[in-house]
Amino acid sequence: MKKIFSIVIVLAVFAFGCTKPKGFVISGKITNAEGKFLYLDELKVSSSILVDSVKLKKDGSFKFKGKIGYPNFYLLRLNEKNFVTLLVDTTEKITIFGDAANFSRDYIVEGSPGSLLVQDLNNRLTKTKHKLDSISNRVNAFRSRENYSIQKIIWDKELADIKQSQIRYSTDFVQKHPFSMSSVLALYQKFDDSNYVVQDLQSLKVAASALNSIFPKSEHVKALYANTQRLMAQEKNSKLQDFIAKNGENSPDIILPNHNGRDISLSSLAGKVVLIQFWSALNRDSRIQNQALVELYAKYKSKGLEIYQISVDTNRAAWLSAIEQDKLSWINVGDMKGSNSALNNFNIQAIPANYILDKDRRIVAKNLQGPSLDQAIAKLTR
Repeated sequence: MKKIFSIVIVLAVFAFGCTKPKGFVISGKITNAEGKFLYLDELKVSSSILVDSVKLKKDGSFKFKGKIGYPNFYLLRLNEKNFVTLLVDTTEKITIFGDAANFSRDYIVEGSPGSLLVQDLNNRLTKTKHKLDSISNRVNAFRSRENYSIQKIIWDKELADIKQSQIRYSTDFVQKHPFSMSSVLALYQKFDDSNYVVQDLQSLKVAASALNSIFPKSEHVKALYANTQRLMAQEKNSKLQDFIAKNGENSPDIILPNHNGRDISLSSLAGKVVLIQFWSALNRDSRIQNQALVELYAKYKSKGLEIYQISVDTNRAAWLSAIEQDKLSWINVGDMKGSNSALNNFNIQAIPANYILDKDRRIVAKNLQGPSLDQAIAKLTR
């Protein structure tokens, strides 16, 4: 039974992948809008473009048709301030009912699960903002009252509780719908210009990964994935800074085996000026830099310089061969599994890369080369 079920899934995925994009239809009625134009805009990552427009009939009816390869966001608008947001799938037949007077606030959507999720998201955030604005207005209006300071404590608590409730709702929404494009909207909703509602990086990572696996060509998914990668890099750097603040020194320790299999720790080099160099025997730029490092080491070794070179290789033979060919006489370490722990601790994104530590194990420079590197070492080894 399990085998048959697996085959069915494979065939379904294959059929989905081979199906050419079919058309969607958006139709409906908007009352009290006879003779007005209705516009359909495609929502881009940071803008929107007009796709089509129709003149509403006497009974307010309308119809739009289009073709897309994956779910996408659209605005259905009477004007710049009176619109609704739709999440349209490739073959959906969507029906919209509303009234021109309050179209953006009160409309009915049928035939589009994604658009219903979007409607729920927007309605919930709108209600939250109204509550926040109401309390904020009271805070500003009653500043002259005698018991203001006490009352403000109560209002501040109410504001915090309302925000926290919205954060829980939006975070839970993303976790429940990681494979829906509606999660993209949830992740980019804001309380104001500078404060996102969802502040949980884990939720962001889950949704970005899930959506990228299904809709890799979507502009919205590409932007979400890239932004998630950027935030993850920032988080790594933030963790390094937290370590610095808590431990009073800004270089995490590293313990890796050298070419003889003996563990050598970075902390064992206390009292020396240390150049931490990340490299690979198979990386051309790393090998070129090795030539300059040989000269640097010969020049400053007697003055207290030590090089702690970390290999990100997985090929031990290539690593040992490069050490011999390039005549590297300083400390060379690597676990032959990529030395990922060291890479993560120092937030290394590309090789070759380096850090310079002074005699107190404080990071004083990063990724210096050529004359700049020589000058920094010369200054520290005086």
